[in-house]
Amino acid sequence: MSQQRTAVVTGAATGFGRLTAQAFAADGWRVYATMRGVATRNAEAAADLEKSGITAVELDVTDDASVDAAAKLINAAGPVDALINNAGAAFFGVQEAFTPAAAERQFATNVIGPLRVNRAFLPAMRERGSGLVVYVSSVVGRLALPFAGIYIQSKWALEAQAEVASYELAPFGIDVAIVQPGAYPTEIFGKGVAADDSARATAYAATAKYENGINAALAAAAEGRDPRDVAVAILKLANAPAGTRPLRTTVPEDPAAGAINAATAAVQRQVMEAFGLGDLLQKLPSHA
Repeated sequence: MSQQRTAVVTGAATGFGRLTAQAFAADGWRVYATMRGVATRNAEAAADLEKSGITAVELDVTDDASVDAAAKLINAAGPVDALINNAGAAFFGVQEAFTPAAAERQFATNVIGPLRVNRAFLPAMRERGSGLVVYVSSVVGRLALPFAGIYIQSKWALEAQAEVASYELAPFGIDVAIVQPGAYPTEIFGKGVAADDSARATAYAATAKYENGINAALAAAAEGRDPRDVAVAILKLANAPAGTRPLRTTVPEDPAAGAINAATAAVQRQVMEAFGLGDLLQKLPSHA
């Protein structure tokens, strides 16, 4: 009888994270659903997940002590096979209207958070010589849209973090996969953080029609889509044989993001070879 595999999902109280934790559990994995406020604001979500045999664990990706405590608890119980960096926040609005402090908060969750979580779990994976790290990004991690610049910048940075990790971890037998969801009807829109400099935001009143148009287009794209598609895609990657997982997967298939992924993969291959890193590419599946 094969040993039960273990997955850790960050930001699992709602949205893609919660659905992913449930999908892995239904597939027979041991699942640790991490979130903030297990005993307080997310107590109901935690209790609901526990009913499915999922272990809810307190973890704030912006706090060293919180991440280290969660990793110590989880690693002590056995090896982690799949680490899903899903926790994120979305700051929507014109760039100039966000103060540097607000931008730092966006990056603290979406970029530094995964780095912090990886540092807590990767040593055990490297020692074992296997594992999968999944980053939940976005199709806008490869695109640029106005009025969501702070959020999009964080996703571009996350894409870079993940791709660099794919090269650095390949010699240790650890796969990296980036999942790029399109617009889906999840809680992220309701939880979006607005610009904190209201005076600057007001100065852009003339552009409101463009921002409203983008929001309407996103809502229309999300209508009718099932967020569980993203959870299924992540589980499919986890169940794929090691060394065969593509670096980037768009959900649903997105022609624009797919074209950018393919074009940049070709350029990136040339860059890697120019720096004498062609042998690393041999350890990796397609990086489109």
